[in-house]
Formats: sequence, C-alpha cells, structure tokens
Amino acid sequence: MLRRDSFSYTVQARCPVAQAAALLADPARQRALHPLIIRVRPLRPRPGARASYAITNRLAAGPLRLPLTYRADVLLDGPDEIVTVAWRWPATTVRNRTRLRPEPDDVVRIDVEITLVAPAPVFGYAFREARATHLALAARLGAALDRDPPAR
Repeated sequence: MLRRDSFSYTVQARCPVAQAAALLADPARQRALHPLIIRVRPLRPRPGARASYAITNRLAAGPLRLPLTYRADVLLDGPDEIVTVAWRWPATTVRNRTRLRPEPDDVVRIDVEITLVAPAPVFGYAFREARATHLALAARLGAALDRDPPAR
C-alpha cells in the first residue's frame, strides 16, 4: 500500500527570476546547497523530460553513511515554474513543483511544494528525510541567491 503526503516552503531572495530558475532547474548546481547530494551525473533524457540525472545522496543509517542513487527528471524548466520528479526503489517518488514570482525591489519569491509517495513501511522515514533535507536546502537557498543581502 502506498502513502502520499506533501509539504511546502517559501524562500525570498534578491536576484533576477532567471538566476533563481537556472539554479533550481539544475541539480548539479544545487550540490553545494543540498545537504545529502554527493554526486550528480547527467543521463540521456527520458521521453518527455527536458533533462535527466542520476543523483547520489549519502543517507545516515545509525552510525553508517550509505550512498543511495536515484533518477531525477526535469519535466518543466520554464521561467516561472520548474517541475522535477525523482524515482527510487521501492516505488518511491518525489515530485517537486517550484513556482517563481518577481516581487518589488528585484526580489524573487520561490514557492516549493514537495509531494512524496512511498510504500507504507518506508513512508515515515522517507517523508521525514525529504522534509528535513528540503528545509535545509531552503535555508541555504536564499543566501546563495542574494546578490545584495540585507545588513545583519
């Protein structure tokens, strides 16, 4: 039996929308921001995909750090919306829908919705890891994109 749940977050950064879109549509450029990614390898795109990648994450299992590779496809990489879908055995899918919207003062608003589908026995772990990882990425994203961050 498969379970499904979603979470979302919003990030604002002072940069052009095109700069944010370019970063968010390219997993290889996100490697320094993503807390688990250790390798991104481009693949021949699947039919209907704009780009495809083999992405290797390092997951913690107690004291062990285990590599886990999955396939990710960029389905849409428009100027105001990016959609990616990642697949991993056993029947686990992560869909990322990112919307970008310009705001005053050269600020971009980035709204992200992550939907995870996984078999019930692994769902809790997979969902907790996906949420923690993406929220850590979100915390780093604004600073990485800000070209004129506010004074602290």
